[in-house]
Amino acid sequence: MPRQAAYPGIDLEQEGRYAIDSPGSPPNLLDGLPTLDAQLDEGEERYLIDPASKEDPKVKELTQVLIDWINDELAVHRIIVKQPLEEDLFDGQVLQKLIEKLENIKVEIPEVTQTEEGQKQKLRVVLDEADRILQAHGPHHHAKWTVEAIHSKYLVAMLHLLVALARYYRAPVRLPENVNVRVTVVQKRDGLLHQRQIIEEVTTTYDEWGLRQERDAFDTLFDHAPDKLNVVKKRLLLFVNQHLQRLNLEVNDLESQVRATQHWSGRKYAAGDSLIKFLRPSALLLTI
Repeated sequence: MPRQAAYPGIDLEQEGRYAIDSPGSPPNLLDGLPTLDAQLDEGEERYLIDPASKEDPKVKELTQVLIDWINDELAVHRIIVKQPLEEDLFDGQVLQKLIEKLENIKVEIPEVTQTEEGQKQKLRVVLDEADRILQAHGPHHHAKWTVEAIHSKYLVAMLHLLVALARYYRAPVRLPENVNVRVTVVQKRDGLLHQRQIIEEVTTTYDEWGLRQERDAFDTLFDHAPDKLNVVKKRLLLFVNQHLQRLNLEVNDLESQVRATQHWSGRKYAAGDSLIKFLRPSALLLTI
């Protein structure tokens, strides 16, 4: 009987993925992996992220945004997650702490031996709890983050799970839109390795902004009155400096000084995000 695949096969059309079947066009990720043949049983699949896709700026941005969010949430536990994300999440311990913090519960983990199978048993309990919570939010394809996928350090599965949690708990972060990852699916059939490529859609469009799901007055300003943007920036600058006076700090240029800042109001944000995004609620008041 073949072993369970690291990331179970999913109907591409049903899940909104797109197969790329033209042989020769995708890079052959099997080169340099001579041991993969021995690792796979007949019928088993393995999912490999295209190296170029892993270096995609949007993928890297999404990964860093999620890492910063986890670190903010778990700061009280002095837990710091770093790159590569896979190394800190695969055994389920960080995921357990994150779910406990977000849901204000205690996930009861059975006492098991510190073996690979023991890790998977603990991880299974954590993922079952995550699935239970997310089902209240609506149908989620939990097959995107199976025990085998997470434990095998498959980054895409981890991103799927963290994005689902961030959206469910309305995390105060901006998730990059339309993040796609090119993945090579390797399957052993008739003793030979066969590969095909798919595109994993990790985030979609506009509603990936954590705290807001609808367009607001600030979007209208950008769309219909961009000429008034400088007026708003001046008011924001005045607003910011009024609150920074007590710290003997002063902002002269919103864009450049915020890009150089790693923290704002105790939270980390991706470099390059404008101050307007950070202060959006206050900025809306200034436009009234």
